[in-house]
Amino acid sequence: MIILPPSLLRRIVDLAEAAYPEECCGLLIGRFRAPDRVAVSHIAESPNVTKGDPRRNFEVDPQIRFDTERGLRGKPEHIIGFYHSHPDHRAQPSLTDLSRVFENDMVWLITSVIDAQAVLTTAHVPDADGRQFRPIPLRTDDWKAYDRRWRDGDRDGDGNEGGPGQ
Repeated sequence: MIILPPSLLRRIVDLAEAAYPEECCGLLIGRFRAPDRVAVSHIAESPNVTKGDPRRNFEVDPQIRFDTERGLRGKPEHIIGFYHSHPDHRAQPSLTDLSRVFENDMVWLITSVIDAQAVLTTAHVPDADGRQFRPIPLRTDDWKAYDRRWRDGDRDGDGNEGGPGQ
């Protein structure tokens, strides 16, 4: 699971919409809290310096990555992933994204932007051999589960009156 402040998610969405019809990109900075739990504390914005078509490719400026890594030396936080947008495409890793996996422990945040409007942001991690992405839950740090709601007489929420097995 990746957890980030709502303000950072809003910033990534704003950057994705502003870059449309090109891809935006940047770095996610934070901590691994557990093997399956990542907390983002801030982002490093980058221009898209791809040599390819910026509507279908992204590349974080290597100088921004270098400066970010240098600035994080000796601190508990580090670069934990990337964010980028997919103009007029799904918030799902592409084959191009998969071909650019060099670090299997990085999170990839992808925002789908359709007609200049961000519609969905998803999170993914490469599998151990880097041959496929798998989705991971994305939550803001103010996320809370809704209270469970039951219909009159439906105590277990299964649509039937009574408790389990009744």
